[in-house]
Amino acid sequence: MYEVFFTKRVQKQVKELPNFIQKKLAILVDDLREKGPIRAEWPNFSKLENTKYHCHLAHKWVVCWRCENKSIIIEVYYAGSRENAPY
Repeated sequence: MYEVFFTKRVQKQVKELPNFIQKKLAILVDDLREKGPIRAEWPNFSKLENTKYHCHLAHKWVVCWRCENKSIIIEVYYAGSRENAPY
């Protein structure tokens, strides 16, 4: 089982997301907790760097997270529009 937490910035970003995207994010977080950082079954999942990953919640909305090697802590550092994603 993994621990998933949001940065303070993401906590604010989540409040701005449409409700249906917030629900998808909750499902993704459950998957991350249960199965870990590599979630290839999610749309457009990819590894960004050694410890960073992302996927799409919808065409316009993405989530980015990081997990150090062999760590059980996953940090979600971005949740928002694809246009502003940090990659």
